[in-house]
Amino acid sequence: VQLQASGGGLVQAGGSLRLSCAASGSKFYVNDRAWYRQAPGKERELVATITRGGNARHADSVKGRFAISRDNFKNMVYLQMNNLKPEDTAVYYCKVVVGSDEYWGQGTLVTVSS
Repeated sequence: VQLQASGGGLVQAGGSLRLSCAASGSKFYVNDRAWYRQAPGKERELVATITRGGNARHADSVKGRFAISRDNFKNMVYLQMNNLKPEDTAVYYCKVVVGSDEYWGQGTLVTVSS
């Protein structure tokens, strides 16, 4: 399974970005999908998860501002990020779970200027 994340960039505080992550490869059945982020000098943290059935959870720090969604047919997962803050600056990674295996994307950088 290969993951390709995109959509990062430079945005001013209060702005919006939409991250996308495409999964490809041989036949596979994706269960959960998630977005993580890692800010400079900090550990990687969970941002949001979504099950195959669409049940979503978001970290307290992004609730009300970010929204994870997925398209099972297209094997995509998205992260809509609104009202971005400088503390959201990080490399964002997508992750999928296939059976008991985890696969990670390469990361996409989000920079929020004040």
